[in-house]
Amino acid sequence: MRFEFGQVNNALAEAMQSINKDHMLFIIQLESEFKANNLTLQKLWFFVQRNMQSLGITANIASSISKSGAKGGKVLSLLHENVIGSIGDERAQQLCLKLMEAACEPYMKMLGMWIYKGIISDPIYEFLVEDNEVVQKEDMPVDYSADYWEKKYAVRRERIPKFLESVSDMILKAGKYLNVIRQCGKPVKNKVLPIQYKIEEKQYIEAIEKAYMFASQTLLDLVIKEKDLIGRLRSVKHYFLLDQGDFIVTFLTLCEKELGKFVLDVNQGCIESLMDLALRLSSAISDPYKDDLRTELLQYDLQFQMFKILSIQTNSEQEYWSSIEPKKLLMIESFSFGYEVHWPLSLILNRKSLACYQMIFRHLFYCKYIERMICQVWKSNKVAKKFHFDDAQHYRAAFALRQRMLHCVQNLEYHMMVEVIEPHWCTFLQRIGKVNNVDEILSCHCDFLDSCLKDCMLTIPPILSTIIKLLAICEEFCKFMQSEVAFQGNSNNESDTAPSFKEKISLYDVKFSAALIKLLDQINDLNRDTSEHDRLFNLLYR
Repeated sequence: MRFEFGQVNNALAEAMQSINKDHMLFIIQLESEFKANNLTLQKLWFFVQRNMQSLGITANIASSISKSGAKGGKVLSLLHENVIGSIGDERAQQLCLKLMEAACEPYMKMLGMWIYKGIISDPIYEFLVEDNEVVQKEDMPVDYSADYWEKKYAVRRERIPKFLESVSDMILKAGKYLNVIRQCGKPVKNKVLPIQYKIEEKQYIEAIEKAYMFASQTLLDLVIKEKDLIGRLRSVKHYFLLDQGDFIVTFLTLCEKELGKFVLDVNQGCIESLMDLALRLSSAISDPYKDDLRTELLQYDLQFQMFKILSIQTNSEQEYWSSIEPKKLLMIESFSFGYEVHWPLSLILNRKSLACYQMIFRHLFYCKYIERMICQVWKSNKVAKKFHFDDAQHYRAAFALRQRMLHCVQNLEYHMMVEVIEPHWCTFLQRIGKVNNVDEILSCHCDFLDSCLKDCMLTIPPILSTIIKLLAICEEFCKFMQSEVAFQGNSNNESDTAPSFKEKISLYDVKFSAALIKLLDQINDLNRDTSEHDRLFNLLYR
């Protein structure tokens, strides 16, 4: 017996040696009979026949394993085939079953340690679950949690015994769940029960199913009840999906001057302090997880982030990449929230899901910023009421355009927040209430974010480009209206070469109308091609 051949092969070899030992004892008995002159050729043939079959089966098994270089689960699959193939020949089946049970013993011990304790004891890589050791959990509490969950443990198909194929996924999850519980510092109160191979699979399948149900329910209780997953998700929704309305208004008011600055000129510590103040001045003060919110100034704008993730070579995207130039980002273009999440909730709120939340937030935040700018224009333009009738009429077109812009932006916000995010959130909570394991939570959460991104039109590059262009026109218009030029307004005060106030407003009107019509056409075309975006019809109706 050699260590490198694995525990299964060594256990099988020991069982075969036992058969060989019995055969040697049989030969000694024959020799005794021969010396006593009691052995005839007929009696010899009668005695040998029984052992011939046993040795033949053993030799065939040994030869098959040697030729294929099999070990671990592959050996057990081969032995299982022999057990099934010997049905009808009781003597052969008993021998195959004896060899199978002996070879299975170390493998079933590994299986028991995994499904009852979440521990892999497999020095020769025989077990169907492999620890990839990509990284230790304590080294990456947030950034690599998705990779940890997906890649840390994996099923090696070539090592799965045929009689465990139907429950291999259950075996993987049972150990994974227990592993997470152990890494949370919680004791795994689960007794390791012996698992034995039987021709009738019911016994060991039931043991695996019970172990899986225990692990699944224990981790589910830990995540949902003890770690308050729903409370955490509500907290994330408050800030990233602008559910906490008064907080974002307060924050925009406090950061008004900073948002128009270049990122290099912004003191992030100051932004962090303003965010903290906004939290304490709003209803968010009652949120027990508010201290986990962080501010981030990213090195790329939303459009760059979305196109980079989608990697779809559309005409719109190619146009974007061809026109992009290194530029200084404004704070409004780079600002986002971050969120500190601890293990094991970082499995659900991992870096990938937080990036999705950030993309939705950046889009909503920019819309809120533009809406605020338009409202500021309304406030500052009230001075026009004091103008003479002839002077005030110059502003009517501007005020009408301002109102159209406000209506457009508010409709976009209403669509995203009321018609998209809220219904998907309610569906998500309903599904969460019915889950049986953490993997189903991950799936529900992923579906929720994908649906929000899609229905908020962030995953459709042409439409996203048009919306950003539309908002940029609104921003440019607001800056013009709040500039001195707008309020000097009379053409007499303007140079001959500069366009008049009326001409500028007319130009903004044309640009805004063209972008808006293009957006509506794109939405209409999208709904004509597929029924996946039915929610967007509401935008057309309004």
